[in-house]
Amino acid sequence: MTLEILTADRLVPLRHGFFTRKGGASSGIFHGLNCGPGSSDQSEIVAINRARVAAAMQVPVDHLITVHQVHSAEVATVDGPLTERPRADAMVTRTPGLALGILTADCQPVLFADHSAGVIGAAHAGWRGALDGVLEATLDAMEDLGAQRSDITAVIGPTISQAAYEVGPDFLDEFLAEDPEASRFFANGEGDRMQFDLPGFGLYRLRNAGVGHAEWTRHCTYADADRFYSFRRTTHHGEADYGRLIATIRL
Repeated sequence: MTLEILTADRLVPLRHGFFTRKGGASSGIFHGLNCGPGSSDQSEIVAINRARVAAAMQVPVDHLITVHQVHSAEVATVDGPLTERPRADAMVTRTPGLALGILTADCQPVLFADHSAGVIGAAHAGWRGALDGVLEATLDAMEDLGAQRSDITAVIGPTISQAAYEVGPDFLDEFLAEDPEASRFFANGEGDRMQFDLPGFGLYRLRNAGVGHAEWTRHCTYADADRFYSFRRTTHHGEADYGRLIATIRL
């Protein structure tokens, strides 16, 4: 099966993509393009999937760079292939030929580019990372490499939508303690439950940080099981594990 790669006009002509699960070698609960070495999928199969992504990005496999994601605001600046994956949730580079890769299964994959400066970034922004400032930290790191914040485009890829993201009152309280304006991203649900708008919150943080352009592709990972992995959907179905989607960008 052919790989399916979602792209954003504002990132063109840079080679980039939000890969769906189509076109992969994994089977069973992982069927499709599972690129997560942290899953319980066969490591050899994950390697095949990642090799297919690297080929699509036109880079050697060791130039497809991913990090050990820990829901932090840590950003790694990379200038070549890594011998070990640093604990971080975003990467930036100005080195041509490196494909920055972010793994997700409901959290926001965010691809960044300052075309004029030749600086790119990629971030994994779940609720924790977004609240703690991973998006702003990525912009700061890009500026350190010569980017201009007002020239940066940021695109949020497939992520869980508000309709599928039910949270409790403690979750709301944590956001309001950090930023009372965040109340706009919560809608009433059943009983004391709320529905949280993760991509809306991500766009809000990006725009408040002064990024030149920010958008969401408007794909919901939870709602489309044929195309996307979803941690929350897996949990609701009582499945043992889940695959990880990959989003990549390169100069």
